[in-house]
Amino acid sequence: MMHKRKPRSSRLAAILAVLTLGYSLISPVTWAGEAEDKGLEIAARSDRSDTGFGDSEVTAVMTLTNAAGATSTREMYFKTLERASEQVGDKSLTVFVTPRDVQGTALLSHAKILEPDDQWLFLPALKRVKRISSANKSGPFVGSEFAFEDFTSTELNKYSYKFIGEEEFDGMKVDVVERFPLYENSGYTRQVAYIDQEVYQTRKIDFYDRKDTLLKTLTLSDYREYDGVWRAHTLTMQNHQTNKSTTLSYGDYTFKTGLSDNDFDKGVLKTIR
Repeated sequence: MMHKRKPRSSRLAAILAVLTLGYSLISPVTWAGEAEDKGLEIAARSDRSDTGFGDSEVTAVMTLTNAAGATSTREMYFKTLERASEQVGDKSLTVFVTPRDVQGTALLSHAKILEPDDQWLFLPALKRVKRISSANKSGPFVGSEFAFEDFTSTELNKYSYKFIGEEEFDGMKVDVVERFPLYENSGYTRQVAYIDQEVYQTRKIDFYDRKDTLLKTLTLSDYREYDGVWRAHTLTMQNHQTNKSTTLSYGDYTFKTGLSDNDFDKGVLKTIR
């Protein structure tokens, strides 16, 4: 018996159906991979745009604003020693100068990649050095809206990435990249970074808590260039859940001051005055 041949339009529809099914099966994987690759590429370009500074020192004023709008200020200084490679993290030291109730309080951070960062807090009133456990790094740093984990370097390999798209932010074109912490006990499920397309600096970061709810937004502004190295001089962390905020206003940076690993040893914390 001869089979009746299907009309051309029916055969064409069948072919299109197969192609559509195949596209639906492979397209999400393909695009997901491309989005991850592009996200990593953008993050790496931003991270590497500021390498080679060696070390730095800077003073800053921290302004805390409560939900009612009342403010208080603290003076502090930062020291940073650049990492030797992307497989290890920067070392940093944060010391409060005023007011008297926090004077001499210091945080020493040795950033890691996938292992928990090493952090030690010196409390002059107790005259002792307290190691910050990995489970407590999401807690607030000295009453501010910054967490302990916010005070370590944002190392490239501590996250996985996904490119979201392009947007306009503060009059500039930015790439929007989602990043997911790979290190243990982060207080964030993900972060969304807005990186400008001109000098590759981060302009804003949205932080999502462990329930994947928007927790905080960090805005970085007043960027200045130091021989090819860019630094934001105003950082504001807004907590959307408490309506509190903390602003860090930096002075001028000094680079290549001769700092070494010895300046970031745990023992220096007890010598701070």
